[in-house]
Amino acid sequence: MLKGRHLIDPQDFTIEELESIFSLAEKIINNQEDFTHLCDGKILGTLFYEPSTRTRFSFEAAMLRLGGKVIGFSEPGSSSVMKGESIADTIKTVGAYTDIIAIRHPKEGAPKYGSLYSPVPLINAGDGGHQHPTQTLTDLLTIKQVKGTLSNLTIGLCGDLKFGRTVHSLIKAMSRYENIKFILISPKELQTPKYIKAEILDKKSLDYVEVERLEEVIDQLDILYMTRVQKERFFNEADYIRLKDSYILDKAKLKLAKPDLSILHPLPRVNEISMEIDEDPRACYFNQVKYGMFVRMALIAKLLGVK
Repeated sequence: MLKGRHLIDPQDFTIEELESIFSLAEKIINNQEDFTHLCDGKILGTLFYEPSTRTRFSFEAAMLRLGGKVIGFSEPGSSSVMKGESIADTIKTVGAYTDIIAIRHPKEGAPKYGSLYSPVPLINAGDGGHQHPTQTLTDLLTIKQVKGTLSNLTIGLCGDLKFGRTVHSLIKAMSRYENIKFILISPKELQTPKYIKAEILDKKSLDYVEVERLEEVIDQLDILYMTRVQKERFFNEADYIRLKDSYILDKAKLKLAKPDLSILHPLPRVNEISMEIDEDPRACYFNQVKYGMFVRMALIAKLLGVK
């Protein structure tokens, strides 16, 4: 069903296709040793035109744990990109050596463009502030694992909702499930873009509210998805100083939350989640990292069509 397909946008796959990926990921989680030779003889090409830790390592670990191999570059300075080679030519070349490609690029739309020339399945590993579909798959699998469902949830998205590609992708993805309410928590300067509200939230008549303070709404949340508020996004430092502490999750704020709240974060974090929260059973963000590897294992297997 998914063999030979590209993944550029989380909407590329139907809910049923996503469920097939999550189902395989859950099988891998429960019986990892059964999948250690699934991709024997297969090669993943990783084309990372901008820095990455979790995403690149996660893809590489996923392929290696499936028994495959990895080639690629972690920054364009070590490739023919420095000689002026086009994305199309790089993709065609790497596609001749590999069975599947993961690409991260700072320009929005670059993976979509690259997919037009790829002879093998191509996965968007992040393009600028646009999409990050495998992070979205990670988030969905994490929510499914910790809540047992992807429906009937109140989700708080907190921090930089204007530039955060992970937030935009998650809103799109979760909007497809039943009875989802979004609480959008951010300073006015970093509110959810109007096009996201118009094209998704308003168009689908979804239940959502926008607030500026986390404390006002944390008691309503089933999921709290934290992102960092970046100082460089503000026009003046006074506004940043006035607001920044409102978006730091600490024990005091967490006392107001439900006992079964689940806290997610795409990472890296800076100071928006106090380290004292790490030991709280509601903190899911490091498990989220591991789920990211498992869901990429399942995705690679599905796109390659291995059994």
